[in-house]
Amino acid sequence: MTTSQRSDADRAAVPAAQAALAAEHAAVYGYGVVGGRVEEEHTAQAREAYDIHRARRDVMSRAVRALGAEPEAAAAAYALPFPVTDGASAVRLAAELESRLAAVYADLIRASTGSLRGEAAAGLREAAVRAARWRGGSVAFPGLAERA
Repeated sequence: MTTSQRSDADRAAVPAAQAALAAEHAAVYGYGVVGGRVEEEHTAQAREAYDIHRARRDVMSRAVRALGAEPEAAAAAYALPFPVTDGASAVRLAAELESRLAAVYADLIRASTGSLRGEAAAGLREAAVRAARWRGGSVAFPGLAERA
């Protein structure tokens, strides 16, 4: 099926799916930084999140293709929101990555239908849980708090 044969809903979901893919690329990069700075007690948690984001990145890449678009490639490097110099800042970065992912998955929920919406809801839920673990507490509306 060509892009011109895709439904309007599919075409409308492409930018949000690409944004989720880009956020997963950034999370994979960011968790590489987290893993290099996090204290030993958080190493397993960081490794698990890294593996999860690699898998989610692949899911989102397939989703973009299923929408009839070409998945955007990862950048060679990403700007971090703040310097990560020790274990505490690594934990803060992990929480920030997950919060940003929750926001893009909330956007994808709004823009998508069907199984992609289900994937986006799972992505939002998982990111919110990981953010709460890293942060030590949760927010009332994960993925939406950033917009308040």
